[in-house]
Amino acid sequence: MILFPLTMYQKYDTVYCMDNESCTIYSGEKFTLEWYYDKNGKSVAYDFFCESKDDFQDKFLVLAKKMGDIGKIYDIKKFRNEGDGIYAFKPKTDRYLSFFTDKKKIIITNGFKKKTEKIPKNEKELAMKYRQDYLERNGGKYNGKYI
Repeated sequence: MILFPLTMYQKYDTVYCMDNESCTIYSGEKFTLEWYYDKNGKSVAYDFFCESKDDFQDKFLVLAKKMGDIGKIYDIKKFRNEGDGIYAFKPKTDRYLSFFTDKKKIIITNGFKKKTEKIPKNEKELAMKYRQDYLERNGGKYNGKYI
């Protein structure tokens, strides 16, 4: 199991970790947010997160906590529907693509640095591919609507 340094995340009263058994980022009243990982236990979103600067990580975790607890982020500069049931968390110049499941979960599929105004087609296609894989391996359906 990989643990983040506790000092960095003590303000959230949560220890964030990633392994094949517990891929939870944050579990709130409205949603549980999880990293997507493939059948080999690899998570490109988690790897991207770990490579990001501390303040970028903090911004993402604040958005994750808000979505988990409140269930909405009203600022489209921070969270936006990218079409095809894919949503983007937008802390600073980082982008984390995600989808909603029918089990009140938000799965974070992949992350990348913003270089253009539009989401790169290959990143969105990757998120949709990961969604399909997640649903095939974990059962359930995706909820394409932002509730």
